[in-house]
Amino acid sequence: MANAFLPIEEQNLTPNEVALLERRRSKGLMLMVVSGQFAIITVVLLLWLVQDVTYAPGWAHPILYYFIIAVLISIVTGISGAYLRRGAPEF
Repeated sequence: MANAFLPIEEQNLTPNEVALLERRRSKGLMLMVVSGQFAIITVVLLLWLVQDVTYAPGWAHPILYYFIIAVLISIVTGISGAYLRRGAPEF
């Protein structure tokens, strides 16, 4: 009998499909970890960002550009990781 707590699309999977599902979820977890690491990097960049924007002349704000790139990477990897981790947890 299938586990009633699993989503309907996961109740009748073959062993090969379960292996693919676990690989997809582990990739999603990896992307969520990368997102968390980039979130920490954005916090550190935020500490330098205010000083960079205040004291750097003209459009020469490299920390601002690094901050924007790090935020975008964090958001994209977090959303894609959460999408890949969808479904019932392993345990």
